Amino acid sequence: MRLYIIRHGETNWNVQGRLQGQTDIDLNENGVRLAKVTAEGMKEIPFDLGITSPLIRARHTAEIILAGRSCPILEDGRIAELSFGSWEGLGCHKDNFEIPSDHFEDFYLKPYEFTPGEGGETIGRLCERTREFYQELIANPDYQDKTILIATHGCASRAILNNIYEDKEDFWRGHVPMNCAVNIVDVKDKASLLVEEDKIYYSKKDCVDFYAVG
Repeated sequence: MRLYIIRHGETNWNVQGRLQGQTDIDLNENGVRLAKVTAEGMKEIPFDLGITSPLIRARHTAEIILAGRSCPILEDGRIAELSFGSWEGLGCHKDNFEIPSDHFEDFYLKPYEFTPGEGGETIGRLCERTREFYQELIANPDYQDKTILIATHGCASRAILNNIYEDKEDFWRGHVPMNCAVNIVDVKDKASLLVEEDKIYYSKKDCVDFYAVG
C-alpha cells in the first residue's frame, strides 16, 4: 500500500490568517491553481482510491488531483481538521490577533497542552480519531496493494503522520505543511515507512508559510 497524504490548497482564510478548523471554507483561486499544478505533477501516479475529509477545501483538492480518473473518492469525518470551537474565524496572526487567550501559542509550541475555544477539541482527541482511521485503513485487506490519495488538513495530516513518526512528541516537525504538500508513506504488513516528507510539486516561489511554528 502506498499513501499520498495531501494538505488542501490555499483558502482566503489561510491568506487572512483566520482559524478555519471545521468551518467549511472552499479553495480560493490560487488554491485551485496550486492543486492543478500538483495534479499535473502527480499525473503518472496510478491512484486506485481517494479518501477525503468531508470539508470542501479537502474534497475540492482531491477532486482536482483525481480529475479524469475512474477511481472513487470516499469521505471520512475522522480526518477532518481539528475543531477550534468558538475561536473559528478569529485572526491568529500578530497583526490581526483576536483570540481571547494568552496561551494560543501552545498550539504550536506545546500542542499536547493546547486548550481550544469552547466546543473545540484537543490535539490528543484529534490524534485519537485519526489513529482509529489510520489503523483501520492499513489493516483493510482490500487495500494492501492499492495506491491511495488522502486529502486532509494541516493539523489533521500531522496527527495522521503521528502514527508513523518515531518521535511522537515532535508533533509539528517544525512547521505546518504547506498548502498541497504531500507526505508519501509505504505500508507493508501494517508497518509504515515515511518515504518522502512535505513534498511540493509547485515552484518554491509559490511557497507561503502562513503558520510558522515558533
